[in-house]
Amino acid sequence: MDWITVVASVAICYSLGMESDMNQPTTVLPASSSTAVSFNIWRTLRLSSFQIGSATADILTASVWNRVMIAELGMPATWVGLLLALQYLLMPISFWAGHRSDTRPLAGRRRVSYIWLGRGLVVLSFPLLGMSIALFEDGDMTQGWLVALVCFLLFGAGKLFSGSVYLALVRESAPPTKQGIAIGIVETVLIAFFPIMAIAYGRWMEHYDPQTFATMIGFTAVYCAFWWFFATIKSERPLAVPAVASRSGGWGETVGKFKHVWADGRVRRFFLFLFVATFAAWMQDNILEPFGANVFGLPTGQTTRFTGYWGGATLFILVLSFIIWRKRHPETLSSFAKVGLGIMAAGLLLLALTSVGEQRHMLEMSLLVFGGGFGLYTFGGVSLMAAMSPARDAGAYLGLWTVCILVSKGLGTFAGGLLRDIFHLGLGWSFALSYGLVFAIAAAGLVIAALLLNGRQVISFVHEHQ
Repeated sequence: MDWITVVASVAICYSLGMESDMNQPTTVLPASSSTAVSFNIWRTLRLSSFQIGSATADILTASVWNRVMIAELGMPATWVGLLLALQYLLMPISFWAGHRSDTRPLAGRRRVSYIWLGRGLVVLSFPLLGMSIALFEDGDMTQGWLVALVCFLLFGAGKLFSGSVYLALVRESAPPTKQGIAIGIVETVLIAFFPIMAIAYGRWMEHYDPQTFATMIGFTAVYCAFWWFFATIKSERPLAVPAVASRSGGWGETVGKFKHVWADGRVRRFFLFLFVATFAAWMQDNILEPFGANVFGLPTGQTTRFTGYWGGATLFILVLSFIIWRKRHPETLSSFAKVGLGIMAAGLLLLALTSVGEQRHMLEMSLLVFGGGFGLYTFGGVSLMAAMSPARDAGAYLGLWTVCILVSKGLGTFAGGLLRDIFHLGLGWSFALSYGLVFAIAAAGLVIAALLLNGRQVISFVHEHQ
């Protein structure tokens, strides 16, 4: 489940909604009348339906396929995690596609053509997902891993190619004063549909069945393509004037800007905090559902719902936090992020005890505690990222934070599977002990991240740049 992309996107949303960020840089190509349109809730909701497809695609890959590979087919969690993390290591594609859609239209459109091209690659990857499972079941490991590799290269490249362009389209669909609200609505829809689709797919395939899984893949391809097309069709007018490519902002200027940003010790400290927190939080992603199968013998339908438990708790606490504390200055929310990290660590420790002691009755409670902490941490972390992105150079700072969280999530996902394999396959320890140790190590990482966060430095940074 691609929650960390949500966090990055919401950070952009939050910063766009701040009054101090109203001075927008001019673009080379004319916008699609973003300054001429009025805010239309129905147009925004139609654009938000794009996220139904996005959530469905992520659940199929990161929940269902991941569980089938590790728990049903007995594949090493290390290699499965590496494939799932591969998409986050393709992050430069997102920057390149976003810049190109700013400066070079495709088929007479600034945004929509790029979105359709990227999501088309994602749809093409789905049949390969099923083909890889069929090859593994036939015992053809080499071909199976090769097809899976191509599948996730297509999936990741297509998602990253179109993701940032989609957010730009949403932003341009509203006037400047409502752009933050528009992006916030579409990201809330994405967060909400993660647990919805997880529960739906869990009920669809309670126990793994190759024919059911193949049907699920075909349905997902058609279902996602429909929502991606429906949400964006006629959402952008053709360009009325010829496009002129930008000759400024080249690689040399970009590198110089990041060197200037990185020279600040407060930025480096915040980067380290964000990296450790994200790495530790997502160590569980690759192994959570196989844990339910290997330790407790739970069927696919029940383990797929794990995402619904902690994801639902995250959504509830996140929305509640924004309602209650929305008027607080973002730079003052370090304590919220620290408390959230502490609660997340407690949830993972409970999960470790659940595993080592094989206490099935503690499982759901552990996930709910972890998810609640994740919601509070997300509220605080999003606000801090916005605070650490001053208006004048918001793009450079948000770019740095986005790269940090995407790369660290990919590495954390991989590390969780690697440690599980080292403990169980390498050292021969039981499933219960192996999973428990991974959860405990992740909890320790979250505590370290809380210690790294320096609220005074954040406040100092904000006051200096304001």
